[in-house]
Amino acid sequence: MNTGVREMVDAVFDVSGDRVPVNYPFALWSELLRLVPALVGDASVGVLPLRTTGSEAGMLLPKRAKLVVRLPTPLAAEVASLSGQELELDGLALRLTNGRLREIQPYPTIHAHLVVGAADEVVFVDEVAATLSDLGIAANLICGRHNSLADFATQIQGFSLVIHDLKPEDSLHLQYAGLGSHRQYGCGVFVPYKVITDLN
Repeated sequence: MNTGVREMVDAVFDVSGDRVPVNYPFALWSELLRLVPALVGDASVGVLPLRTTGSEAGMLLPKRAKLVVRLPTPLAAEVASLSGQELELDGLALRLTNGRLREIQPYPTIHAHLVVGAADEVVFVDEVAATLSDLGIAANLICGRHNSLADFATQIQGFSLVIHDLKPEDSLHLQYAGLGSHRQYGCGVFVPYKVITDLN
């Protein structure tokens, strides 16, 4: 295992609500900070993107939607207090229930919806490859679509990314540490990616 990385755990909550704003990650993080002040200033905390479908009214939530907060193990007790709380996202309500902890598993293939980086795909991949090399991690990369996230004050851009052929200790390292900035908005937070087809 690479040293200097805090052990992390996922706090998982059932979510009830109809929809969230298109740029919901900003309001979601503000609400989490309001309800759990211990999260303030901890850049290691990540919030996994909600699974949604787009509509003109916003992003629709499925009935079995989950909120997952990735955080250092010592903060788990603080975040458990979110269970039973109601969050307000730009006028839309979300209620969190059934909070539980989930251990992070070392899958050989992991995926992040948006890793912050250069707008040029070639430059982006080179930068990620250099970062992995500096960490002593040998793996293969698949760069996906260009993604962006913005509100009135912040503009974030990068690409989705699959990293595969990882050793177990390197998979855990990347899931614990993430890649790039803005983990609180769901960027650079990796989850298992169980099926890849047509890699060649």
